[in-house]
Amino acid sequence: MMIMKAKGEYSFSTCWNIKKHTVGRELIEEIRELGFSRVELNYNITREMLTTIEPMIERGEIGISSVHNTFPHTPDPDYGTDSVLLGFDDEAKRKRAIELLVQSAEYAHRYGAKAVVVHPGEVPFPYDISEELAGIYREQGRDSAAYQTLWTQMLERRNSLSGHYAKRIRDSLEEVCDRITSKGYDVAIGIETRSRCYQMPTLQEAKTIIDGLKGAPVNLWYDIGHGMIMDRMGLYDNAKEANEMIDYILGVHIHETIGLSDHWCPYIHSGDLEFFDRFVNIIRQAPIKVYELKAACQPEDIERSHELLTGKIARLETQG
Repeated sequence: MMIMKAKGEYSFSTCWNIKKHTVGRELIEEIRELGFSRVELNYNITREMLTTIEPMIERGEIGISSVHNTFPHTPDPDYGTDSVLLGFDDEAKRKRAIELLVQSAEYAHRYGAKAVVVHPGEVPFPYDISEELAGIYREQGRDSAAYQTLWTQMLERRNSLSGHYAKRIRDSLEEVCDRITSKGYDVAIGIETRSRCYQMPTLQEAKTIIDGLKGAPVNLWYDIGHGMIMDRMGLYDNAKEANEMIDYILGVHIHETIGLSDHWCPYIHSGDLEFFDRFVNIIRQAPIKVYELKAACQPEDIERSHELLTGKIARLETQG
């Protein structure tokens, strides 16, 4: 059996094994066996699970790097991870989304976490056009006429409405920051790059929103695998723009994408020992580093991936 080394400052998302467990303590223990002493509590963690996780936090058995909005689990899809959320035009829904994000920040503060990860919103479409585009991408390719026609339709709607929804999101984040600052929470909000082409923010949208908040505790949460998907689909130049925005980054979700399938172990499942290197300096400099892997990633895959990644970071540091 492989001996799992301590992972130091690196954290690990509970999305890896959330579907295996109903008891929070058992979920956390399995992650600890991988060598992680810190976790990100994801949005599927329930209040019932917290009854056995909270004593572990209080005893110092596990540290919490971050929580993922909405937290704890909120079953209403209006406030889920794929919704308009902070961009709602319906004022009652927008206010509810704000309340839930403040609640997530309250839990983060209570657990000693420094960040709340949030999927802030989207340009609404009548159906999941990103899924249709992905199907064409796989079957006919990005350069096909079918893909380019539908992509152009998507982009026209996205571009025409993104400014409006970005403003709604920025206004909501301003309210959230006022609330959490007044409560004395030492917690920042990380707006996460997303995996569907109509979702917000792109890297440039994130920059605009953050710059517009003028020093509020809002930063970029850079999801590397999601950025890879958006790059392949044609929305933005992921590695170039992310490296240019390195000073905006609060935290990273570390995973690799194969084609348009994400949450794989970097270097291991792709078999490519070089492509992911373009993100190594971002990970090195990110204040919060979280692996966000799918259940198919086995412990030995995770261990080997971490060894490769940290070895590359160590070599980068010796080069100055």
